Amino acid sequence: MAATITLTVDVRERTGTGGARAARNAGLVPAILYGGPRGPVPITLKLNEVSKAIKSGKFLAHLVEIDYKGERQPVIPRDVQYHPVTETPLHIDLYRVEEHQLIKIAVPVRFLHADTCPGVKRGGTLNVVRHDVEIWAPADEIPDHLEIDLAAAEIGAALRWSDVRSNAKIEPVIKDRDFVIATIASRGGPQGGDATETPATA
Repeated sequence: MAATITLTVDVRERTGTGGARAARNAGLVPAILYGGPRGPVPITLKLNEVSKAIKSGKFLAHLVEIDYKGERQPVIPRDVQYHPVTETPLHIDLYRVEEHQLIKIAVPVRFLHADTCPGVKRGGTLNVVRHDVEIWAPADEIPDHLEIDLAAAEIGAALRWSDVRSNAKIEPVIKDRDFVIATIASRGGPQGGDATETPATA
């Protein structure tokens, strides 16, 4: 799947605090473009385009395109800094990638039927060991999230990587074991799972 978001960029001549402030006053977002033989390049993005991209829910850690005077380049946004009050984006880190390049990235896990699974109905608790899982994925096929269906999960169940509904093209970074992602524990304490992985109640 090719990038669906395109952002217009320009090279930022002024760097430092003063340059960043001037860019923001002009309705731009300061950014740094990393990766590739040219090294880090200070750039600016248009605030309205960035805000629209963020609201789409497919910006951070997804493949997008930047357009510099007609020259397009696929990139991955890895970090966005926001204003603490207005939540306006203040700075963005972008990384150059090839469209089908394998990327190591943390993806959130969603649990289906968490409130209606047999274990929870019988008084158990969903204890999440890993809210995110690091995976290898093609840059143009990074999933929004991973899914585990709890429809049949009983008290004592340990939900592992093998329970994840996933695209065959993605692989976990951890490959030496079928690691635990969550457990269904009794109210009296956790059951199932690996002793070396401590769950946190979701």
